[in-house]
Amino acid sequence: MHDELKSFVFRELVHVLDETSFSGDDDLLEAGLDSMGIMRLVLFIEERFGVTLPDEEIEPDNIQTLNRISSWIERHR
Repeated sequence: MHDELKSFVFRELVHVLDETSFSGDDDLLEAGLDSMGIMRLVLFIEERFGVTLPDEEIEPDNIQTLNRISSWIERHR
């Protein structure tokens, strides 16, 4: 799951020069993930992983890093 998330984020939402140097705890918001990207990310997660992520949980604590996103998904599986 983590690799699929990372691939989608860097292919579609955040553009960095060297994604291999980007760790699971690096800040996606600082890297350029914006509100439209967050909505696209939530839709991708819900479709790909078959979970429903509550709108009230779309906040920096859940989407700031790849590791936090993975944990958020796991809580709703």
